Amino acid sequence: MAVEKATFEAILPYRFIALTFPNPNHSTSHLRIAVLDSPGHPFDPPRVAAMFVPEHRESDWIFCTEPGHLQLLLNSPGISRLILVGNQPENSRPSQPIYRRPVKNDMSYGLGVSLRPLFLALSPKSCFKHGIPEIPILSYEDNVICSVVLGRFVGSLVGEMLVEDVEIEVENGGGRCSNREFRRRLRFKRMPNLIQTEVRVVPKEGFSSNSVEIGEVDFRPDNGVLVHSYLAPMVASLRLIDSRIEERIRSGFRPKALCLGVGGGALLAFLKTQLGFKVLGVEEDEEVLGVARQYFGLEDGELLKIFVGDAMEFFEKVAFRSGGRNASSFNGHEVENGTEMDGVDAEFDVIMVDLDSCDARNGVSAPPLEFRRKHVLLAARSILSDNGILAINVIPQSSAFYETMKCDFLEVFSELYEIDVGNEENVILIATASPVMSSISDSESSFLTKLRKVISGAFMDSIKKI
Repeated sequence: MAVEKATFEAILPYRFIALTFPNPNHSTSHLRIAVLDSPGHPFDPPRVAAMFVPEHRESDWIFCTEPGHLQLLLNSPGISRLILVGNQPENSRPSQPIYRRPVKNDMSYGLGVSLRPLFLALSPKSCFKHGIPEIPILSYEDNVICSVVLGRFVGSLVGEMLVEDVEIEVENGGGRCSNREFRRRLRFKRMPNLIQTEVRVVPKEGFSSNSVEIGEVDFRPDNGVLVHSYLAPMVASLRLIDSRIEERIRSGFRPKALCLGVGGGALLAFLKTQLGFKVLGVEEDEEVLGVARQYFGLEDGELLKIFVGDAMEFFEKVAFRSGGRNASSFNGHEVENGTEMDGVDAEFDVIMVDLDSCDARNGVSAPPLEFRRKHVLLAARSILSDNGILAINVIPQSSAFYETMKCDFLEVFSELYEIDVGNEENVILIATASPVMSSISDSESSFLTKLRKVISGAFMDSIKKI
């Protein structure tokens, strides 16, 4: 496409322009150049950076869509304009090709020097106030060694999504270990850098994971372990009410969990199979549930029920039906929009919230702003048991956002606790319906013993009262 030179003279927030440019290293090929301006306040002078797309990843949503570029920019603090350079994505996909990381990425070798005049031409005028600016070359690195897309789908609410199997490198004690690990991931196009669901997979036919390659055998999900970084800390929050859960179990009742946001269903399956919970999940997009059942081993039944609808509206209606009295169930009734309420409990020992913002322009953030509204929090409080807890995955937009959120929760709940996930991104915020009473016992409860077997004790020990 032809672009006026003056187009790039000033920063225009959110502006996205893509064009092709002759490859100076290959006379017969062209590069795809994407220029994206930061949505935030412009720096003075603005900072421009370039990034080269890893070879053979050109068709990944992260590198070929505006939401993907925007998230790359938002993850590069202080950058006003990002120039992304890559080979032209392949338009045809006759089959699902297997991506294998090149032994050496030669994409940027020599191109950084050859394309410097172009980078300067794409820089705003104000960059030259103090002479010719330096334009750093940013690198994109992740732990994916090999990947293959298993399927692409379109949800009525979440839009395009894909399921992929990946082989990854895992770090152990600060260094990379030699063990191979295979995962299955669910990603949405609207937030391509965010992994919605990730589970461990193992070969179906009993092969050793050390002797197979992606594309050679079929894999099945292993929901006996939580690999998504924030899910294990979220489950660790149950340490605060282990004595309450133990009492329920000894009285012949299963503890009950409400999970807002299902995705692939890894958390729900884990609570049911590993900890003996009766689980209710709420998911707004039915196509997501179809993917979860087909690829992630989600099996709903007597102990795991799924309802389709808006998560916050759903539990507000449960709270309304209970009349604030925490009734035991609503067998045979329907909520106003026709959703069947058969077997829905109106009192839960724990509510676990895994909902993210659906707007890539705000960056990756969780929960949605709507969840901070007082009437929503009151509804959540009203359907918790007297000693229940609400555990929520938080990806704060800023420290001010998180501080305000904590104040909102303290207006409704008795106490607040938090767990630092340790990835410099997620925090698990835990709100309690009643003050947590420390139990003094000569022996550990059987539930806590079970919890320690499946969840790292480090997360339980790191629970901190706010």
